Amino acid sequence: MSENIHPTVFKITKETRSKALGQQPALIWFTGLSGSGKSTLANGTEQALNKLGFHTYLLDGDNVRTGLCKDLTFTKNDRVENIRRIAEVGSLMVDAGLIVLSAFISPYLSDREMIRNLVGEDSFLEIFVDCPLEVCEKRDVKGLYQKARKGLIKDFTGIDSPYEPPKQPFLTIKSAEMPLNEAIENIVDALLPKLKH
Repeated sequence: MSENIHPTVFKITKETRSKALGQQPALIWFTGLSGSGKSTLANGTEQALNKLGFHTYLLDGDNVRTGLCKDLTFTKNDRVENIRRIAEVGSLMVDAGLIVLSAFISPYLSDREMIRNLVGEDSFLEIFVDCPLEVCEKRDVKGLYQKARKGLIKDFTGIDSPYEPPKQPFLTIKSAEMPLNEAIENIVDALLPKLKH
């Protein structure tokens, strides 16, 4: 950080905003392979939380790539920068008192640890959407695995780029083994004690 930058200390704090909204802010981070069901689960979880009166916001990989991170490629360095930017935005939203749901492959343990350190241990809830690669490939609605197998997409997670599963996630959802509604119900049940003020 430049020696000429001096962050302002604001009078209204995260705790003040949290109390006003009647909830504990958090960054709920869905991680897993492409096609594992992260976005579908994050969407369903946000809808369920919204019905319960929580103030939420959803950050999704494809949406962020069309705006905030549209200048980035899929090299390892750019993937790290992509996650860093999302973490910074998520951290600001948590500071605003919101419950933020994020659905990103985020394949590297070090990146997810960086997010945990940025947001804070109590505010970072990592959900591992655990799904076998062969199931993800069968789902492949975007045709990305097929392109990666043909060499048309380089550095594709699970094919020619690694995915490092979480060691101690807040919750693991085996998305190939349970119906969507049941998975969302399990997620919400696990989250509620953490999100109630």
